[in-house]
Amino acid sequence: MIKHVFLTGPPGVGKTTLVQKVCDAMKAAEVSCSGFYTEEVRVGGRRVGFDMVTVTGERAHLSRVGNESGASAGRREYRVGQYVVDLPSFENLALPLFRQVGGGSEGDRRVFVIDEVGKMELFSQAFIRAVRQTLDCSSCSILGTIPIPKGKPLGLVEEVRGRTDVKVFTITKENRNTIFPDIVATLQQSLKQAS
Repeated sequence: MIKHVFLTGPPGVGKTTLVQKVCDAMKAAEVSCSGFYTEEVRVGGRRVGFDMVTVTGERAHLSRVGNESGASAGRREYRVGQYVVDLPSFENLALPLFRQVGGGSEGDRRVFVIDEVGKMELFSQAFIRAVRQTLDCSSCSILGTIPIPKGKPLGLVEEVRGRTDVKVFTITKENRNTIFPDIVATLQQSLKQAS
């Protein structure tokens, strides 16, 4: 029985845009949506990092291009490529969202957006625990994104990919404009089963 829907595909293919469109469609169908997206931050056309933005529009730093001088005194630095992950900023905004998921009345159908379960986010052990709990939560369906496998597998990503209650859609430049109805239909079906 499918309970959660995840999108995967190469960076920049449009996963976040699709997630936002699906979320809008859910809201239009009066399904409550919470959670967050990851958005590029550009300055003068150059990508300088990523922010996480909640469905309600709150924003926090996820990462910024790091200077080579290293971390501020006494703090461990988490890096993905040229980006330094701002773990406290991410956790302060993301973790309370997870805590609100379990609430709500039983018949309350809800979608929780996790865009994305990726390398930067996985530096947070609290985030990993929260994602696992939400995957097992009976009152919500997750609409999320995961990176395509490359290099060393990411534990939680492979866990998500391997779950029998997860349907993974692979987004390509060819299908990104036509796959939207399939994603919405699958998510609506999973919500019917959950309620």
